[in-house]
Amino acid sequence: MPEPTPTFKDPREAAHVLIASLKDPAAPHTVADAATASGLALRDTERGLTWLTQEYRGHLRATEQGELLYLFPTGFTQPWKTYDAWSRAGSAVAKGAMGALRFVVRAWLMIVLLAYVAIFLAVLVGMMFARQGNSNDRRGGGFSGLGFVLFRVLGDALFWTFHPFSPFAVTSYGQGYGQAQPMRSRAKRDEVPFYERVNRYFFGPTPAKADPLGHERAILGELRAKKGRIGVGDVMRVTGLTRDKADPLMARLMLDYEGDVAVSDDGAIVYHFEAMRRTAASDGPTARPPPAWETLPDLPPLTGNPFETNLLIAGLNLFNVVMAAVAIDQNLTLAKLPLLLFHHIPLVRMPYDGTPLVLGVIPLVFSLAIFLLPIGRALLRASAERAHAHEKGRLAVLREVLTRVENKKEVTDGALEGAFKRAAGEAAGEGEISKHLAGLGGDVAVSSETGGVRYRFADLETEAVALQAEREAADDEEEKKVGRVVFASDD
Repeated sequence: MPEPTPTFKDPREAAHVLIASLKDPAAPHTVADAATASGLALRDTERGLTWLTQEYRGHLRATEQGELLYLFPTGFTQPWKTYDAWSRAGSAVAKGAMGALRFVVRAWLMIVLLAYVAIFLAVLVGMMFARQGNSNDRRGGGFSGLGFVLFRVLGDALFWTFHPFSPFAVTSYGQGYGQAQPMRSRAKRDEVPFYERVNRYFFGPTPAKADPLGHERAILGELRAKKGRIGVGDVMRVTGLTRDKADPLMARLMLDYEGDVAVSDDGAIVYHFEAMRRTAASDGPTARPPPAWETLPDLPPLTGNPFETNLLIAGLNLFNVVMAAVAIDQNLTLAKLPLLLFHHIPLVRMPYDGTPLVLGVIPLVFSLAIFLLPIGRALLRASAERAHAHEKGRLAVLREVLTRVENKKEVTDGALEGAFKRAAGEAAGEGEISKHLAGLGGDVAVSSETGGVRYRFADLETEAVALQAEREAADDEEEKKVGRVVFASDD
């Protein structure tokens, strides 16, 4: 008696058989073609082809007789993985280097902003006393006089920055002169630690972590709101993905959420997820997830700090730059520091003692170097803003296409260019809109009424008609109900 055809519980097992059996994967295959070549059962062949579609970025075609065709343009290879692997490796290296740089800079900043500021302030105080103790010595006017001037300038700057009537002051005089009252606008202070504010100043705000299940959650919300029947247009609406990325994603979701694919009489591909409609919630319409053009996050601020915080950090670093330069000019070494602070001997009376590394070269070089970080980010800000604006423009084009297809309106050049410009704030570059439309499956056509250029999206148009009919025919009560509760462990 012949052995029965084996059944595979894991679609990957069936997929491996298909890989070995299909000689020309770039050519279209029906499920029956693939089953004949592999010897698999039809149910296993279909599941294996679905897994291969999401794994190897395959494509689906529908015939006028309602038959699905599977094809794999790159065969059973994944050339994009080489690029992705290098991209991930580069990202990992960049992330590691940035992490190390953040650690070094954070540690150095704490040294600069605390130790060096304290040391240089002490030097200024020592210079002031040395100047007073040698007021009759004309040779004491070098660094001593400059130190006194710097000390006075720093003191005046601190006073005029933080005195009660300054815009940076933390108190106000509300009930009569001399009675300091907390400012109501400062009632809820930003509790961000100072070291984190320093990190923001030099590196920018810490980016929010991307939600790895964000797209899946949005698609599942969309299919529940659309009676368990969705198309690629619905997927693009909530994710913002192009068609070549939405198709493999739907193939994976079909495996994960017991989905099925059907072909309408017009050749439109519709995805069914009736199992995902079961709900214990009360009856009522399910709200659709917001579209991708409404959920695009804003570009993060340059620092995310209040102006006075940025001014303080920049001022402290600039103070160290100036003092380090003066220390080099006046030959202030570590060996001379005790003589200056404790014996009040002016620097002009001390002999040359080599290049001052700790108090001169090191703080000067590093303080200037870390100034380049915020300056570089500020210079790159315009490029980031332009990229963000063009992403808004791309999503506006997507919105215009999907809205017009749904309302059965023509998709014209003028409408798309206007949508892009309103969203991005500037006109699209040459060929940019055409590139976006190609990613949505658009074809150029000529309007029979006006003779102008318009775009056709045959797949989206037939899909919209098929989905409307499918949703109208869906039995909400039967598909959503879970039945009467016959046992409860909490009774």
